[in-house]
Order: sequence, then C-alpha cells, then structure tokens
Amino acid sequence: MATEETRTTTTSPAIRRSTESTAPETPATRAWTTRLVVAGIVLAALNLRPAITSLGALLEEVRGGLGMSGGVAGLLTSVPPLCFAVFGVTAPRLARRFGPAAVVCAGMVAITTGLAVRPYIGGTAGFLAASALALMGIAVSNVLMPVIVKRWFPDRVGSMTGLYSMALALGTSAAAAVTVPMTDALGGDWRSGLVVWAGLAAAAVVPWILLARARGADSPAGDRGPAGAARAGDRESAASDAARTGARGSVASGTGRIRDPAPAAATAARTGDLGPAGPVVTRHEPGGPRITRSRTAWALAVFFGLQATAAYITMGWMPQIFRDAGVAAGTAGLLLAVTMVMGVPLAFVIPRLATRLPHQGPIVVALGLCGLAGYAGLYLAPAAGAWAWALLLGISNCAFPLALTMVGLRARTGAGVAQLSAFAQSTGYLLSIPGPLLVGVLYQHSGGWGLPLAMMAGLMVPQIGVGILAGRNRTVEDEAAA
Repeated sequence: MATEETRTTTTSPAIRRSTESTAPETPATRAWTTRLVVAGIVLAALNLRPAITSLGALLEEVRGGLGMSGGVAGLLTSVPPLCFAVFGVTAPRLARRFGPAAVVCAGMVAITTGLAVRPYIGGTAGFLAASALALMGIAVSNVLMPVIVKRWFPDRVGSMTGLYSMALALGTSAAAAVTVPMTDALGGDWRSGLVVWAGLAAAAVVPWILLARARGADSPAGDRGPAGAARAGDRESAASDAARTGARGSVASGTGRIRDPAPAAATAARTGDLGPAGPVVTRHEPGGPRITRSRTAWALAVFFGLQATAAYITMGWMPQIFRDAGVAAGTAGLLLAVTMVMGVPLAFVIPRLATRLPHQGPIVVALGLCGLAGYAGLYLAPAAGAWAWALLLGISNCAFPLALTMVGLRARTGAGVAQLSAFAQSTGYLLSIPGPLLVGVLYQHSGGWGLPLAMMAGLMVPQIGVGILAGRNRTVEDEAAA
C-alpha cells in the first residue's frame, strides 16, 4: 500500500504548481526581489503626478493652443479626480484576478501611452481622452500602492509610505519646476514640454514587468521572509486560519501528514484577501469588512476628497493665480514646484510621526491651519508674499501622505486595507471632481480670484473636522462587525 509520502508526490499538476510556487526561496532571491519592489514603488510614485503638474505649468499655452475657455480648462483640471474615482474602484478586483504587480505594470504602460500621444492627438476631445488614459493608470496604481506597502513591509508601513510619498512629491515638484524651462529649451512648443514625461513613465514599466513575471512576486512579505515572521511560524498560523475557514487543505494537526494545499489557496482567492504580511484572515466577512458600515471609512473618504480638492485646485490653478498677479511664467512654475517639493521631506516625516500617535487629529489641525494661512495670503498679497504662500500650501498639501498612512492604520487585514484604500480614494476623488471645475467657472464669471480663494478656504474647515474623526484609534473591521 502506498505511503502518505508516495501519495503526496503523485498529486495533480495543478497542485504541484501551487506547491512549487510557494517553495522556499534563497535569501539572495528574496533580497533581490525586495530591492526590486522598492525600486518599483519609487519609480511608480515618481510618475503619479507629472501628468497633472506639467499641464498646470503650461495651462495657459495649452488653452491657447486648443482654444479652451475658462470653463473647459476647469473641466480639464477636474479630469484627474474623475478618473481616479471611476477607475480606482476597479483596482482591488483587478489585483485579485491578475496580481497587484501586473496591474501596476499595466498602469505604468497606460501612463506612458497617454503622455506620449496626448500632445499630438489633436483637438480638445483627443487631449482629454489621452489624459484620461494616463490618469486611468495613475488611478489603479494610487489604490494599490498602500496595499503593496502593507503587504511587503508590514512592520515598516510608516517609513515605506513616507518613501513612496516622498518620491510622489519629488515627481510632482520636478514636473512643475522644469516643464516651462524644458519647453523653452525644446523650442517653445508646449507639446514638446508635455511629451518628455512619457520617458520617465516608460522607465517605471521595467521593474514592474520583472515583478509581474517573477514567480511568487505577489507573495506577502510575511510569507517570503524579507520582513515577516519565521516560515515555520507562518505555516502554523496558516494551518489555524485554514481550520477556521473550513479549508480541507490544512496541515493535519498532530499527524505530520501533508494534504492537498490547493483548496486553501482557492479559499484565499475567493475571500479576496490581497495578502497582508501573514496568513489569510477572514474574521468578519468573506473578502474583508463591509466598508460602508464603518464611520471611520466614511470620515477618511471625505477627508481624502477634501484634501484632493485642495491639491488639484493647487496643481491646476496656482500658477495661473501667480501669473495673473504679475509673476512671470517661469517663476510661477517654480512657485508650484516649491509647493510640491515641500512634500519631499514632510512626506517622510509625517507618516512616521502619524504611526507613533494614537490619534492623528493634531496633525490634521496643523496642516489645515497652514492651508488657511496660505489662502489668506494669496488673497491679500499674492505677488509680494508668493514664496511664503507657496510654502504654507505645500505644508497643507501633505494631508495626502497622512491620508495614505491612515488607510494603513485604520485596517488590520490585507483585504481591509485594499477595500479601505479603494473606498476612500474612489469616494474621495468622486467628491473632489466639482472643485477644480467650480474654480474655473467662478474665475471666468467673477473676473478675479476672490471668490475661488474664499471657496478653497471654506472647504478647509470641514477637512479639518472629518480628518479629526478619521484619525481616531479604531479599525474598520471592528466597526463593520459591530
């Protein structure tokens, strides 16, 4: 009669592939893959805003070249949050089907293609469509970055979110600072100044292609070893979780016999757990918590939407505010770059500070007060104090890395982080759509910046309020279960 060992080695090809894909890796392979993940995160983050800020720096030239009115230009500045809301919500489902690395890789390809064709596709409609393609890639990558960070670096969420946010701020500020002088160096054609950013996006495709093709590249850190627990401990936890979920493919306790691992993997796939560091957990509901039951999730979504409204108004319109005040085009671009570059050091400091605090409300208040002071300065003395207002608004815009950090802090499981990230970003970006459009309409009909700036300052007050609620020390899993 065949022994248990014989039966184990004669399993089906599908089961053998499942077992092989989780075979132990060498330390060198794990270290190489981890470095590749870090490089991929940094390069992806560098490309998540140049499509927007490069356009903001040349908005007046693009408006003239395409014959846009102020209202249409406002619509153009509303396209980013619209795309983020529409396409961001699909990211978790796509990641469950194809893997996070493959989805981010496709996102980088979409950014590259959109940036390469939009200056030359012809007409306002074509420009909007190509911009939407690039923004679609940005949307899915936006949602999956916190998932990848939580998954690969569960014990370094604050520092890795800071690194990602810092790279994002660097890409944002670089596009704002160098687009105008680069356009001048390339002959003064705004199309040349916009298309060069496709090259940076193309560079980001490379590591994600390698990660998408690597065997087990989407395995969580806790299973692979770079930042997780010992592999033996993982197996014991996996066994207990499989028992709780009723998976027949668990390790038989006390018998020393290994059974078919495929059903457990299938159960994990059905639950939609994108793989936090550690075993699959389904404490509350299959596929993660029901996010809409959580007040914290709603508060975080509204906070995300209001900070996104401020950010996209700043990126789309701030250079125009300074130019209308008599500031030269190149200097206006530099001022926007200063606003964006403030996120480089602060995006590294704020997430680390936020993870050390039980309540992130004080940080929310401090950032909001800086925003109110910046808007007041733009109204009272836009040219005279331009550099000070740019600094203050740059500090205020660091509500974005704070929101990303709170996504990781307000959920315990990988499924919870994925759902909270998608819900907060998609709902938030949906809420932020009217803001930039309304600024364009108010600017065109009032003939000045008084009403738009009053609206921007008014929105900062509820942003502070909901940010305090979102910063409370609780998780969406607990709220959804209650």
